[in-house]
Amino acid sequence: MGYSDLFFLFWTHLSNYQSMRCFLSVYLVLFAVLASAQQTEIVDFKVIKADLGFEAPGEVSGEYSARFEILKDTGSVYLDAVNMVFKDLKLKNLTSDSQVKVDFRNEDNKLVILSDFIENNSYELHFEYSAKPNNALYFVGNQIWTQGQGKYTSNWLPSLDDVNDKIEFDLSVSYADGYEVLVNGKLVGKESVAENVTKWHYDMEAPMSSYLVALAIGDYHKKTEISESGIPLEYYYYPKDSSKTESTYRYSKQMFDFLEREIGVPYPWKIYKQAPVKDFLYSGMENTALTIFSDALVVDAVGFNDRNYVNVNAHELAHQWFGNFVTATSSNHHWLQEGFATYYALLAERHVFGEDYYYWRLHEYAQQLLAQENAGNSTSLLDPKSSSLTFYQKGCWALHVLREQVGDEAFKLAVKNYLENYQFQNVQTSDFINEVEKTSGQDLTEFVKIWLEDIALPQDAMVKSLKKSAFIQEYLEVSCETYPLKCPDYLVSDISDKAKIKILLQDSYAVKLEDFNNSVEVRQAIAQKLITIPSGLKKSYESLLNDASYVTIESALYNLWVNFPEDRAKYLQQTKDVYGFSDYNVKLLWLALHLNTLEYQPDRKQAVYDELKSYTGPQFGFELRMNAFNYLKLINGFDVGSLENLFQATKHHNWRFQQFAKKMLEELESVEAYKSIIENIKSSI
Repeated sequence: MGYSDLFFLFWTHLSNYQSMRCFLSVYLVLFAVLASAQQTEIVDFKVIKADLGFEAPGEVSGEYSARFEILKDTGSVYLDAVNMVFKDLKLKNLTSDSQVKVDFRNEDNKLVILSDFIENNSYELHFEYSAKPNNALYFVGNQIWTQGQGKYTSNWLPSLDDVNDKIEFDLSVSYADGYEVLVNGKLVGKESVAENVTKWHYDMEAPMSSYLVALAIGDYHKKTEISESGIPLEYYYYPKDSSKTESTYRYSKQMFDFLEREIGVPYPWKIYKQAPVKDFLYSGMENTALTIFSDALVVDAVGFNDRNYVNVNAHELAHQWFGNFVTATSSNHHWLQEGFATYYALLAERHVFGEDYYYWRLHEYAQQLLAQENAGNSTSLLDPKSSSLTFYQKGCWALHVLREQVGDEAFKLAVKNYLENYQFQNVQTSDFINEVEKTSGQDLTEFVKIWLEDIALPQDAMVKSLKKSAFIQEYLEVSCETYPLKCPDYLVSDISDKAKIKILLQDSYAVKLEDFNNSVEVRQAIAQKLITIPSGLKKSYESLLNDASYVTIESALYNLWVNFPEDRAKYLQQTKDVYGFSDYNVKLLWLALHLNTLEYQPDRKQAVYDELKSYTGPQFGFELRMNAFNYLKLINGFDVGSLENLFQATKHHNWRFQQFAKKMLEELESVEAYKSIIENIKSSI
């Protein structure tokens, strides 16, 4: 039965009701079923403006206006709005310049606006609203930040969850002085609106899907660079992390300039901002012109060698074209966003780190995809339920192979045409494939079948492509089993670091003194492999404590502490000021080893224990808290305070941390020493 048939049945029974208004109330039952599929055919929302404030903890409120055009006569339109309170609804017909009678229903997480809407007429809706969101808007310490994708912006801002409805969002936000208020778009003004309160005005200028609306408020400082094309690049950081700004945002401008040249289409927005936040749900999120990322990726110069923001930085930047500028119509075509962002991020990294790095990452992606296939979890790239691994890594591989097949010139022209022809619109896979067929003159039916539709991984094609790299060929060929006579000399030869690490990890390889004369990366592998340290290698192994790698220092400290008990105090003294990453990987190990080294600072045991427990508190990031909880479990060191912190963590907004805490609490409940304490905590809540 079609939409018009259902409407006709309702209309024939209209005599059962006293008025059109009563009919509209019953019509909402039908509307709730059909609205999602029909809304974009009935109304086109053009601009949403909101003037927001945060006067009460955990609450957002504001004045709101939406301008829209009616495409077909209708009695209602809606906005997605989760658990919101509305008042002072007003509706104006802009075409006739007149106020219009309006009613509304706040039902089923939607604001349904009821009126006699006329085809080809434009309207403007005004109201005030407030909400206490449970999702998408998070109040974390002295920060407020959002996450729309997967959580829905409609939890904190009336909007449309449908990615196919693109709207210009222009937000103003009032907040206490001393904080930076970041929103999509360009800052067009600031004004003092009350004592110690400033209102920030932002203009987006171009439309986007509502899941890309973003807000970040915090105590930030800012560094600015200007791209070759004149785009301001704003890098936000916590004041305490000023010394980490360069290493965190390293290569940002270089990658931005590269992607503009490589893609062939100018960056689509007026400004690009990036800001770290505490306890973020993911590594990063590509909100339009405002990427928010986890502050766990804020690193110093040493941490940069182990893990850094470069890949996430490049990935979220690439999304500004692929996902934000053009957006997939549905999850069936999700690879058009994630596959493209992964591929172009890898191209940007190749520009920075070189060709060998590029092929090494492709090799890693291939291994991950092969492991997924061997586990029986492979899916089509066009399957909306595919894993992130499929959408990201297989999507990247598909583009890599497609470019090899059609050639650089045809590929780059197709991407350029694709972006320009569908700018600010929604796309399907066929839209992109058609552009490539036009520029290349090739029939891509077979490519689509093998790479996009088939479940099986085209392993032969992947190996063939990888072997075009001499670096990968060398890596695949080196082996102690195949070439046993070469094995003793591999680590002192001129083979790549990756090949050396491959040799190190083979069971038959025994580490030698001269092997320590290698790069930080190879020495890190030595630190992790050499668990039992021969006395003849002790001095060389001790030098690992001085390496520019927190992963190396962590492994070396523990292994030296275990192997040479007589020197434990020396090792602890040498590393007492090293914290490591934001999760304090080295410091927490140091604290645990300190407590188990009786001869080292015996008068400080209680202070050290208290410090370890303190890191379980909610004032710290969840990664650090998880680390601290794990060490307390390892040394059987929980007390009432730390168990209360663990219980609090079971309610945390970050689902990974929440699940971690629930599992650990369940495990501790079976420990006799903790059982009664946990029961008392639960009963007091």
